[in-house]
Amino acid sequence: MRIARFTTGDDPRFALVQQEGDKTFLAVLGGDPLYMPAMPTGERIELGDGVRLLAPVIPRSKIVCVGKNYADHAKEMGGDVPTTPLLFFKPNTAVVGPDDPIVLPDFTQEVSYEAELAVVISKVCKDVTPENAPSYILGYTVANDVTARDAQRTDGQWARAKGFDTSCPLGPWIDTDLNPEDVAVRSRVNGEPRQDGRTRDMVFDVPFLVSYISEAMTLLPGDVILTGTPAGVGRIDQGDRVEVEVEGVGVLANPVLRRR
Repeated sequence: MRIARFTTGDDPRFALVQQEGDKTFLAVLGGDPLYMPAMPTGERIELGDGVRLLAPVIPRSKIVCVGKNYADHAKEMGGDVPTTPLLFFKPNTAVVGPDDPIVLPDFTQEVSYEAELAVVISKVCKDVTPENAPSYILGYTVANDVTARDAQRTDGQWARAKGFDTSCPLGPWIDTDLNPEDVAVRSRVNGEPRQDGRTRDMVFDVPFLVSYISEAMTLLPGDVILTGTPAGVGRIDQGDRVEVEVEGVGVLANPVLRRR
């Protein structure tokens, strides 16, 4: 099952994504599926003109991110592979959806893309074991951990570099059936391939990460975990279009601009 959040110009609504040949339809749901069963209203809309996909979830509480969770990325960044997960946060104000612009802040001249698998939590989650962790996961979406690399180096901590507005594109929807053990995580800039990794190469897998994080903090419905990026990160700039993809979920694309 795939769950999308969308608008036709009115308040955001949720829908099940249905593919029929080369056409995509949204079967509209009543209410928020994070808090109630996914009940179709009977309304069905073809995805196209007049329909805008939004970020499939706006975390009520937090976005927990995992740094250097692929050994090849840790190496390209000039660091060792962590022996325990390296955690940091993004605020929910960083979230944008498909085709929303990534707006480069004035304080940075070196911004990078980072393609990632994102985990969406379904219910209150505290002190769970890795074995029980999957039962607390609603599904998976695609994320771009956009990073002001120069600020990351100079600040000494990552709040500004990783948390600026528009630094967390999510989408295009949540897939509830994905097996995250071995799927491709890719990125392209202006159509040129940049990253091509697989989740089997993560240092810490999804169940372990959910368990580890829940030992320190309670995860709430709608919280999102970004699981790290493979090697191949690089710069984006004004006028670029960046695509990030998770095999089995879909492609999330965003233009890049710098306000003058």
